[in-house]
Amino acid sequence: MTHLPLLAPSILSADFARLGEDIAAVQQHGADWLHVDVMDGHFVPNITLGPAIVQACRTTTDLFLDVHLMVEYPERHIEAFAAAGAGGLTIHTEASPNLHRTLQAIRALGCQAGVAINPGTPAEALQPVLPLVDLVLVMTVNPGYSGQAFLPETLAKVRTIRKWLDAARLPARLQVDGGISAETLPLARAAGADVFVAGNAIFTHPGGVASGLAALRAALAE
Repeated sequence: MTHLPLLAPSILSADFARLGEDIAAVQQHGADWLHVDVMDGHFVPNITLGPAIVQACRTTTDLFLDVHLMVEYPERHIEAFAAAGAGGLTIHTEASPNLHRTLQAIRALGCQAGVAINPGTPAEALQPVLPLVDLVLVMTVNPGYSGQAFLPETLAKVRTIRKWLDAARLPARLQVDGGISAETLPLARAAGADVFVAGNAIFTHPGGVASGLAALRAALAE
């Protein structure tokens, strides 16, 4: 299924002293979604955001809140994030011992359900749950920190998952996250991705948020 491409700024790279202003800026200048990275210091070596930040985002913007749970036992946390205003909840194949059940529970909470996969995990690990999800997230860096370099070897996984989705006529979107810039976005787009998470390329762009988003939007046309 063909989807229009979407840009999803990651607030992990925003200035948290002026988070509301940064969110308003990306919305004003054409962001499609807002990506919220949640890390617990166990599944990945960093601690970031909780439901309170999601709730603050929800009161600040009407953009779709795309919440990426990089946490152990995500089933323990999905209800709190759904109540905080998440539009979609993405969990990792590597983190949930009951992947099917947790994806079904996310749907039951009224959120879109997503499944994510790390660079070192084969695509086959998520193949059985593709009919259950609204979003597949291929990590194009190892999760944990912003500002990492894009891993080109992950493009083969994007191409494989795109073939599976198309062959089964499944409607799930295919998202990439990590090292996405005006230079790497066209590569991921050509491989079959249609949702692009970017942090530094937007929030730390030398020309500001507007220029960062414009550069990514132009890259989509390449």
